[in-house]
Amino acid sequence: MKRILVTGGAGFIGSNYVRYLLSKYPDYFVTVLDALTYAGNLDNLADLSGPRMGFIKGDIRNREDVDGPVRDTDAVVNFAAESFVDRSILEPDAFITTDVLGTFVLIEAAKKHGVERFLHVSTDEVYGDIQEGSSLETAPMRPNSPYSASKAGGDLLARSYFVTYGLPVVITRGSNTYGPYQHPEKLIPLFVTNAIDDQPLPLYGDGKQVRDWLHVLDHCSGIDLVLHSGQPGEAYNIGGGSERTNIEITNLILESLGKPTSLVKHVADRPGHDRRYSVDTTKLRALGWRPEHPFEEGLRETVEWYRANQSWWRKTKEQKEYRRFSEAWYERKR
Repeated sequence: MKRILVTGGAGFIGSNYVRYLLSKYPDYFVTVLDALTYAGNLDNLADLSGPRMGFIKGDIRNREDVDGPVRDTDAVVNFAAESFVDRSILEPDAFITTDVLGTFVLIEAAKKHGVERFLHVSTDEVYGDIQEGSSLETAPMRPNSPYSASKAGGDLLARSYFVTYGLPVVITRGSNTYGPYQHPEKLIPLFVTNAIDDQPLPLYGDGKQVRDWLHVLDHCSGIDLVLHSGQPGEAYNIGGGSERTNIEITNLILESLGKPTSLVKHVADRPGHDRRYSVDTTKLRALGWRPEHPFEEGLRETVEWYRANQSWWRKTKEQKEYRRFSEAWYERKR
């Protein structure tokens, strides 16, 4: 397994995983397939150009875009997805077509060309709201947003291709991920970048929603371990073991930047907003995985990355699509 196709590899976790692969395996060749929607950014890969990485602009919903790259690879790691819950509430269409139909097109090509491994990257949100304890991989999926429902659909489809066709599929379900190169519509980069500019931090409801935070490099190492050592047909949770409320995250960001709490603006809660996510990672830990980035340290480093790379996120926040959605979404919350 030396030729890896990474779909969605110009996005946040995907680009970090490409960087991880190229660093860890000097004899691997990585091909990135990305449609370069608003969330895909070639700047995320700018430091990786070289003979061991190729880029193809393509959409996983398009059979012609997918067939050639899949034919020429040993393994597929599918990050390609619409992934922002807020967008899925206003504009669910793209989530269904990319996360379900796109997964189908991609996995059909993988079956056709007999890839050695197909890894489908999913999310802990498929389990829905977890009031107590932590979700095992065998827990029922109870998604509560169009985004999580679309990801659950992709998970079930991927599993069916193992059961029905024997395709060597593995699934990962990661918790809330943070780190460099994350699109500034997500909570941590949005609040960091707004705070840098002394702009309001729009906090949903009482801010006491709980998420398990996972550094992107720990997420990448978990995905990589499952790619190489996971049991076909199985799903693996990847969680950071760092549960924090959104208001705690907000205060840590403000403290890191020396900004006042007066920047916090409580807005109406998101429809269907899950109160808590938590995953049990026993299964992945049995393969030897452990998170290596303590949350407070990882968050400080992430805040510093956004402070030091303002040209990266300012370019994104100035895009017409970013402004269009932000205005449409937060206008209805005033």
